[in-house]
Amino acid sequence: MADQTGALRISVWILGDQLLAAHPALTAAEALTARTHICVVLVESVQRLRRLPYQRKKLVLLLSAMRHYAEELRGAGYTVEYVRAPTAADGLQRHVTTWQPQRLLTMAAAEYRGRCFQQERLAGLLGVSVDVLPNTQFLVGRHDPYPDPGKKVILESFYRNMRRHWKLLLDDGGAPLGGAWNFDEENRKALPKGGLAIPEPVCFAPDAITQAVMAEVAALPNGVGDPENFTLAVTRSDAERAFEDFIRYRLHAFGPYEDAMSQRSAVLFHSLLSPYMNIGLLDPLTMAQRAERAYCAGVAPIASVEGFIRQVVGWREYIYWQYWQQMPGLLAANHWQHTRPLPQLFWDGGTELNCLRHVVGRVLATGYSHHIERLMVICNFCLLAGIDPAAVNAWFLAFYVDAYEWVVAPNVIGMGLNADGGQIATKPYIASANYINKMSDYCAGCRFHPKQRTGDDACPYNFLYWNFLLEHEAELRANPRCGPAVLGIKHLSPAERSAVRAQAADFLAALPAYGHGQGE
Repeated sequence: MADQTGALRISVWILGDQLLAAHPALTAAEALTARTHICVVLVESVQRLRRLPYQRKKLVLLLSAMRHYAEELRGAGYTVEYVRAPTAADGLQRHVTTWQPQRLLTMAAAEYRGRCFQQERLAGLLGVSVDVLPNTQFLVGRHDPYPDPGKKVILESFYRNMRRHWKLLLDDGGAPLGGAWNFDEENRKALPKGGLAIPEPVCFAPDAITQAVMAEVAALPNGVGDPENFTLAVTRSDAERAFEDFIRYRLHAFGPYEDAMSQRSAVLFHSLLSPYMNIGLLDPLTMAQRAERAYCAGVAPIASVEGFIRQVVGWREYIYWQYWQQMPGLLAANHWQHTRPLPQLFWDGGTELNCLRHVVGRVLATGYSHHIERLMVICNFCLLAGIDPAAVNAWFLAFYVDAYEWVVAPNVIGMGLNADGGQIATKPYIASANYINKMSDYCAGCRFHPKQRTGDDACPYNFLYWNFLLEHEAELRANPRCGPAVLGIKHLSPAERSAVRAQAADFLAALPAYGHGQGE
């Protein structure tokens, strides 16, 4: 309702993963009425927080960041109502009853279910006019690179379109700086054996708000990991500090060692910034432009800066774009018809495979592993082992601090498991133990031998890899990008083929499934 002066009363609902410095719903509200007539509402939905047994450090990050954001808005002069309710709908209905706005403004959710709720149900539930504004958290929300629906687009074309539009790493004539669009060939080095100092990312001590959240999260009945030793940024200023720490200490080596894996460090030279980007504390375009300035200032070489920008404005935006191209069918995609349940080892790290034990252990402890470990250790194993894509997707959503459906489903179901039929990745990203041995130091400390295909000491990645090729030989031969790998099958004798199939079957039959049911 309007007040006695006739001024419009507006509510602005900001979702917990939309903690933007310049939120479009706030901008739109201030164009309609005075700030004193705007009430911002943030809702902690108990139902949403318990949808899966989430990594407790993710919950601490999200809830503490939301509460700090509320304080940031109050400091800027906004009236803020922070609500904890059984569901988002309950919290919003309570808010509307109290505040009695004439309109509610919100920004479109990044995830399919949330956006459907906003667009199809919210106005009817609240009994007020609802404006769902376009999402500006992603660059494709500000520039649609391919407006024609149904068009098949590969990453490289998408990436160049984004670079051109946003004028990133281009000379005055529009040509790519450094003479190439992509320096990926230079960014595939393993860590040298000894002698390379790996800087640790900056850590942040929990303040009183974060400590209170940690205590609340510790009391939750279900979840992954422990809220203790939480050191992530929860404010915009600290997230920006973390970004500057990356620019100063790790960006220069990010490129060459982007694909490296090591027992020595979980982060290596990666940015560890996705948790902040995915809740709106950091802006992708600002990050890309800052990295470009680092190159121009001689702080980092072109291969590292281009590699980072490709991750931020190329791959991340492409994944979000693909999510909306493929939803809602993406969540049920299962091209290879895999149905094996998720193994117990993904819940406790209990495996003799050194690479899997280290990576899963890190994710249990911190909610983080870098992208190559996600793709070539975890997803590679799950694809070769024939694990149900929906179960793997749910595991990633539960275990990672930066996990949201828009980023997990295309990366895991599409890229990692190739279950979308090649919409995102034009070939399955599978590899034997040779790749892990080449790119990491995991194999040196493992009881399995990375060069043995079969036998008691053979690495399971090897016989599972060759078993996958044998099982899907006809389809893989038809894919021109898989040709060289599949052609290797001809060197296997009938006896070797039988041995591979038998050992793979025995290994998979003995692989214990998660004992309590997915999502408990």
